[in-house]
Amino acid sequence: METRTSGRGSNSAQLRRYNERIVLQILRRAGEASKAELARAVQLTNAAIGAIIQDLIEEGLIFEAGKRHDGSRGQPATILKLAPDGAYSFGVRLDRTNLETVLMDFSGQIIDRRIHDMILPAPEQAVETLVRDLTELRTHLSEDKRSRITGIGLAQPFNLGAWLHELGLPEADFKKWDDFDLAAALEDAMQLPVFSENDGTAAAVAELFYGQGRQNDNFLYLFLGPAIGGGLVLKGDVVRGMSGNAADVAFMPVPPSGLSTAPKPKQTWDLLLTRASLVALARHMAPDNFESLSRSDLQAAVEANDIKYQEWLADCAMALALALRSAYALLDISLVVIDGDLRGSFPKTFQQALKTAVEDAAPEKRKSPEIEIGSFAHDAGAIGAASLPQFFNFSPRATILTGGKEKGPAGAGGSGDRTSFPARAARLGSHLAEPDRSN
Repeated sequence: METRTSGRGSNSAQLRRYNERIVLQILRRAGEASKAELARAVQLTNAAIGAIIQDLIEEGLIFEAGKRHDGSRGQPATILKLAPDGAYSFGVRLDRTNLETVLMDFSGQIIDRRIHDMILPAPEQAVETLVRDLTELRTHLSEDKRSRITGIGLAQPFNLGAWLHELGLPEADFKKWDDFDLAAALEDAMQLPVFSENDGTAAAVAELFYGQGRQNDNFLYLFLGPAIGGGLVLKGDVVRGMSGNAADVAFMPVPPSGLSTAPKPKQTWDLLLTRASLVALARHMAPDNFESLSRSDLQAAVEANDIKYQEWLADCAMALALALRSAYALLDISLVVIDGDLRGSFPKTFQQALKTAVEDAAPEKRKSPEIEIGSFAHDAGAIGAASLPQFFNFSPRATILTGGKEKGPAGAGGSGDRTSFPARAARLGSHLAEPDRSN
């Protein structure tokens, strides 16, 4: 490789792109900053940071939000913020009992959503529903703003046709998903790039981008939905793993459930997802027709403090506590962030039950991790999905999710068009991931 001696060329351009992404990240974390604050944070001269700021303003990604009057001498500082309409993205969250689609702006605010609580239908029917929802959501944007859509983020469990026995779900159409590429189908139908990740990893991206990750660079993230998923953040990066399944805690071995409604395990031990899942709660509440229960039915049981809910909660917390003790012994991280589909009194009740169970299971002279409630409740999966296009396009950490692979610039679509907004956004250096969906 030819050595660059002038400070210009590819190395300089890559550094410039990286610094642009750092500026966007700082503004996302801090909410606002002045030019001087950005220069100190990125360790650049006023001239260099000024050029970056000007480029980002011209791209429409940041804007001047007024002056800061703090009583100090000299001219008031100009405050810079992310422009909410600087970019948009779609998020699709798909799991075994739910379809959800959202439209999100650059500040992380959801503009609108579509939700379907149902047993996952056949792939063709699901695609038809999702395309209809995406098309309806797009009508919220003017033609000019539609050109600033960076892509579709897809969050789904891998192996949708597996673990039906442990979840107690009917065969239905799940096996049809084994060889179906939903990302490719949505890309063809919507003519937008699709960024696909494990649902737990996607939710962890949301927490890293807009939640606890603003103050914490190391945490294990858990999401309690129809099954339980997870993500791992180390040194401010999402750890993806070789197959995209890092921190997929659902398959950690635990003792069998003590609930009479739990399916009989195939081994002398069971999987965590059998006990720690909302499917397990529904199954315990209505063993004969639990698939008919919606999220609102489960929420009603929480608010009524139903005895069946209390029994499931104790069983779930005990199983999850053992899994967390294993994770803590392996990772030695001090923070666990928990989130889930249920709202109201559930997050704090679940947090306290889990804290007690984790401490009760602690070996001698071993500390317990802090357990904090996540930032987005049932929105985590959808916000995480919608965060993926923006993470790949605008985060300095995006390469961690590509597994070191590169497949063209994110948001660029076909190679012919390099003048559209997604292509211009790709100058910030992102690359499209190609997750391994074989596991």
